[in-house]
Amino acid sequence: MRKIWDIHGGVHPNENKTQSLGEPIVLSAIPPYLYVPLSQHIGAPAQPIVKIGDNVLKGQTIASANAAISVPVHAPSSGIIFAIENKSVPHPSGIDDMCIVIKTDGLDQWRERNTNKDFSQLSGDELLSIIRNAGIAGMGGAGFPTAIKLKGKNNKPIDTLIINGTECEPYITADHSLMLENADDIAMGLAILAKIIKPKTILFGIEDNKMDAVNGIEVALEKIDFSAYSDHAIDVEVVSFPTKYPSGGEKQLIQILTGKQVPSHGLPADIGIVCHNIGTAVAIQDAVCLDHPLISRVTTVTGEAVSQPRNYHVLIGTPVSFLLEQSQYRADVSNRLIMGGPMMGFALNDASVPIIKTSNCVLAPTETELPSPPPAQACIRCGMCAEACPASLLPQQLYWFSQGKELEKLEQHNIADCIECGACSYVCPSNIPLVQYYRASKTDIKQREVDHHNAELAKRRFDTRQDRLLRLEQEKIAAKEARQTARKNSNKTDKHVSLTSTASNDSAASSKSTEDRDATIKAAIKRAQEKKSASAATNEDPVARAQAKREAQLEQDQADPEAKLTRAVENAQQRLEKLHIKFSEAKKNNDKNITIIETGLEKAQAKLISSQQALDDHQKISFTNDKA
Repeated sequence: MRKIWDIHGGVHPNENKTQSLGEPIVLSAIPPYLYVPLSQHIGAPAQPIVKIGDNVLKGQTIASANAAISVPVHAPSSGIIFAIENKSVPHPSGIDDMCIVIKTDGLDQWRERNTNKDFSQLSGDELLSIIRNAGIAGMGGAGFPTAIKLKGKNNKPIDTLIINGTECEPYITADHSLMLENADDIAMGLAILAKIIKPKTILFGIEDNKMDAVNGIEVALEKIDFSAYSDHAIDVEVVSFPTKYPSGGEKQLIQILTGKQVPSHGLPADIGIVCHNIGTAVAIQDAVCLDHPLISRVTTVTGEAVSQPRNYHVLIGTPVSFLLEQSQYRADVSNRLIMGGPMMGFALNDASVPIIKTSNCVLAPTETELPSPPPAQACIRCGMCAEACPASLLPQQLYWFSQGKELEKLEQHNIADCIECGACSYVCPSNIPLVQYYRASKTDIKQREVDHHNAELAKRRFDTRQDRLLRLEQEKIAAKEARQTARKNSNKTDKHVSLTSTASNDSAASSKSTEDRDATIKAAIKRAQEKKSASAATNEDPVARAQAKREAQLEQDQADPEAKLTRAVENAQQRLEKLHIKFSEAKKNNDKNITIIETGLEKAQAKLISSQQALDDHQKISFTNDKA
């Protein structure tokens, strides 16, 4: 017998699992409309590749994965693309997200499929490509893309593959029903995983409250020679262990089965382990052997507010309200709807939200069954939350830091290791919703990281642009100096071959030209002064004085264009200096308008360059004319 380790903390809430196991898995009906979110997993959302009015077939790709951490989305049934718009989606914050709405035709007509694949003839990379293209993400947790998870970390070999059959959350029996009815599919999915990972050990973990599933799983695994899919022998073992919540947490299950602890801020791959869910194994088998993308899943519908609690094989995108109708939901006796279980689930504000890839349960309790949470009271520092925490954290300290928005201290106390299991809230005598505080703080930390990343990108863009503009300015100055040097050399080489009288005549002509220009400038200035004096003498209004000033300035600019261009360069330099100061202050104060200021900087820099270029061109023309 394999040694079993225990985890710190944990609780024993009422299981309430027998209600939904009274009958086999039921195939859910096809709803009139399917609402398929583009983001059902960790990572970047998929991008639509269909448009409104397109006809689609079941299993057809309707959104592609254009990022490294992303998976495509497929049509769960045949129909027409009705809309691509924001809709309510399952999320603790109740936010909307972009969805593709399919008006189903009821035919459920498949796209062309290749159902005769022999995965033993495929390489690991080919299998990973099939899994990714099938849109498979983890179906038991946060929904991390499965193909990315299977690649491991830095090509580090995986020694142990763990299949999580724990399903420790109360009420939920989706995985339990799969183990009872689809043991052979699970075993085949496990064989595909073994071919990709080539582990030395495969451990199938099941809590001892599901012993009715253990025998079927063992029989199914015995049918497969796992060593045939690897270059070494593979030890396969089904391990049952005492029931305790949350044994199904990835890090907790690893510790129970192997005694190893995943390091803080680390991943199971860091210690040579990868863990997958029952539903994910079945989805992999369907994708590789049947060419079925992930377009459906098993979801538990339970609670005293439904007359027929059961497990459904339901299409992704099916509205929760449509699924509840099939279990004879009684809204008048239900106090709320919960997506997930009572420990880690979240309340739904809208029953029209769709089932997604991570939706393992819809819970419809009555007030008697799950009373509404009473008002939170002050923390009495009893320490019960710390005793219950399976991650060995200090929930009380995290609570204080969350209240004070002390994000750095939260990170120092490893809030990232919190699995949001709800054990701390479950035992809290003051009814403090601790997990809600932790979720909000994690969101704040993530947003801070995004803002910091964006600020760094903006700074790098600005610095790069400044370096480029400085280089261009230096090149321009060098070119100007070269022109001036060439002009001086040209004056010197008018030379000894010219007659003295010719040189004298040229000099006189040049002097006369300069004197004429100076006389014109002085005349323009005199006229402007006369107009200004006349305006003051006749007590003109401010508008007239401003007009006279503009006219005088215009005459002066016409008489001396170089002065106008010089003034434009000086004004541009002053504007640029002011914006540099303003940008430095904005960056120091984390001003939200820093992007606008940066744009102003770029425009001012461009204005300075164009003004300087105009002045250089004018001086060059003037020199040429003087020389002529």
